[in-house]
Amino acid sequence: MSHRLGAVSREPLPEVPVPRQPALRALTREAVERLGRSSVRPRLRSTAAVFTTMSALAATSILTGPSVAGPFGFSPCALQRTEAHHSEGLDTWNAAYPRPTRSLDAVMVFLSFPDAVPLTATAELVADHFPATSRFFERASYGKFTLRPHPLRHWIRMPRPSTSYAIRRDWNSAHRAAYLHDAFAAADGKVDFSRYDIVYFVADPDAPGVDSDATKVVNLDKPLRIDGSDIRRVVTVFERHPPDRLVLAHETGHVFDLPDLYHRPMDGKGDWDTYVGDWDLMGSQFGLAPDLFAWHKWKLGWLEPRQVVCVPGTGSTRLTLEPLGAGPGVPAVGAAGAPVFGLGRGTKLAVVRTAPDSALAFEARGPVGNDADACGSGVLVYRVRSGAESGGGPVEVIDAHPRSEACWESSVYPPLADAPVALGESFTVPDDEVRVEVQGRTASGAWTVKITPA
Repeated sequence: MSHRLGAVSREPLPEVPVPRQPALRALTREAVERLGRSSVRPRLRSTAAVFTTMSALAATSILTGPSVAGPFGFSPCALQRTEAHHSEGLDTWNAAYPRPTRSLDAVMVFLSFPDAVPLTATAELVADHFPATSRFFERASYGKFTLRPHPLRHWIRMPRPSTSYAIRRDWNSAHRAAYLHDAFAAADGKVDFSRYDIVYFVADPDAPGVDSDATKVVNLDKPLRIDGSDIRRVVTVFERHPPDRLVLAHETGHVFDLPDLYHRPMDGKGDWDTYVGDWDLMGSQFGLAPDLFAWHKWKLGWLEPRQVVCVPGTGSTRLTLEPLGAGPGVPAVGAAGAPVFGLGRGTKLAVVRTAPDSALAFEARGPVGNDADACGSGVLVYRVRSGAESGGGPVEVIDAHPRSEACWESSVYPPLADAPVALGESFTVPDDEVRVEVQGRTASGAWTVKITPA
């Protein structure tokens, strides 16, 4: 059974595979304008045919895109990117995705339906997600990335009732294609999509056919050419008002090629959070410590090469790890318990390569920044596999205290809430026989660590 917080389900939002379909013919502005001038139903038969041949794929279906060399390519710790969807390999960047190392602009388009009158103002829906989403990424990136929202101030009416799209968690590809066709057709002429890097289609949360479990990123097998630019993916938002916490940040993570880190039980029952627990937003937006793993920050370009230490395969390596969440303007807690500023440029990640497609990662976690509500502090250990698919366990937290759990009233998965190796403890990673010793804290709050491979 999934963990719950009050009446809010902790079940992650799904990304389900949809069968590959023939390529999409571009929907030009002229075609959309003709659609607007003619009667809707007859014209939809021809333009809808275009969209029903669109591969409106959920995020697990898109193939690996072209590569762009990254600053981490030289590192012996950088696992090779594979054809696994949202591969955790980071020797190159997948150029099919925007890299969040600069400011990116996102348009929020609000969609209403003929079978409902919106009860919520668009400004209220904006406030549901911003500035919280932008602040999360600003802290996570140490100020290197800014997400700039551009919300429309009015509703755009869809041509068909909300119930006609059969919106649900495992959404039929034909219904999804029809929804996207109608959304783009309704918005075109009101939105210049060429101005934006990210598109959020936000549905009226009170419409009878809207299912909040259907929120997801939809990747297009072939880019949609509109307003002179290519649209490769859309974030379709069907959240309640108010929404699940940080849900838009999670979905935006997929826009940056980050995988789902939760485990979806085959029968839909049981725990979804057994892979990473509270320890990354891509596992659960409800986590007590949702900051992105240091591995993800490395992948996204937010860590400098000097902030990643590759541990040799022989001998012991002593190093100092800064708290992951500490950055410019974000106070950490020093060894004496007093707030400490000025951190953010030291070592954030240590890596032991264990195989061609796997590695162990070590980072310091605690109640700092996005992790302000973390259950505890220490050095978190996790295994990364570059060949594992999104949702297939590409990252797994290794529990240093497998016989205990913590924060059972608030953690999404209490058995991993106390996973970090605490001050004064040592832990040997099963199977890999890599030993980590947490030897002390510095006056600035960093952790002194000794790592010894087998």
